Amino acid sequence: MRKRREIVEQGFRELQGRIIADLEKADGKSRFGTDIWERPGGGGGITRLLTKGNIIEKGGVNFSAVFGATPDAIRNAFQIGAEDFFASGVSIVIHPENPLVPIIHMNVRYFELSDGKAWFGGGIDLTPAYVVHEDGIEFHLALKEVCDQFNPEWYNRYKVNADHYFRIKHRNECRGIGGIFYDRLNASEDKDFEELWNFSLAVGNTFAPIYTRLMKKYGNSPWNEKQKFWQLHRRSRYVEFNLVYDAGTKFGLETNGRTESILMSMPPMACWESNFTPEPGSDEEKSQQYFSNPVEWV
Repeated sequence: MRKRREIVEQGFRELQGRIIADLEKADGKSRFGTDIWERPGGGGGITRLLTKGNIIEKGGVNFSAVFGATPDAIRNAFQIGAEDFFASGVSIVIHPENPLVPIIHMNVRYFELSDGKAWFGGGIDLTPAYVVHEDGIEFHLALKEVCDQFNPEWYNRYKVNADHYFRIKHRNECRGIGGIFYDRLNASEDKDFEELWNFSLAVGNTFAPIYTRLMKKYGNSPWNEKQKFWQLHRRSRYVEFNLVYDAGTKFGLETNGRTESILMSMPPMACWESNFTPEPGSDEEKSQQYFSNPVEWV
């Protein structure tokens, strides 16, 4: 088990470093700050945050590897009795300045118990304010290609998971255009661990090529105040989902996790206008239609 922990921790550290280097190069202005923290019960992490960049208004790329006595909240949530645990992962949320560049989120994680049980989880999803259909196709094709390398059934399965998970139930709409989402994939056996570790790493490695392409395509495009308002409006939906439904946010706050790292996903600004409805025929209304129900992109 120790070897697995070392593989995962080193691999996720390196993934964080690669993604940060690619994002800094694509942004071309700001650099990620470094906040190294320790968990009182064991382990810690590295929170990397970039603000006021050329393209990225606020972006976080977080790494953590924590261990120790299993908290009661984890025992109750997962219905487990193991005395000790280890968990590691990389979590990313990028909020762009330009309304034409989408928000993106990715998380890959590993959880292990002292009784031998272990599993992987993670996913990646895209949340554009303005939906460009061909971008949605390219995004989902990239995810399908990754999934197909391991199992031809995984893309459809994990896309459906994402469609269900990233839904704002009280608004009856999707947070964005989905992606893939997987959780508690059993990695207790060595062969399963190896396959799922390679899969999670492959998902992680899709992040930078996907997002830097969108940064390059739209990052320097002109935008107006109407488009900025729409972006802030869509950001409000992002906030609502993360605070009401996101399992990681809720679990982290309920288990006395590191608040600043947990709430890294919040945008720097958002707005709520009561009963706002996009103008008929506008680009905003066309995008809103994509959020009503999941789309079959590929």
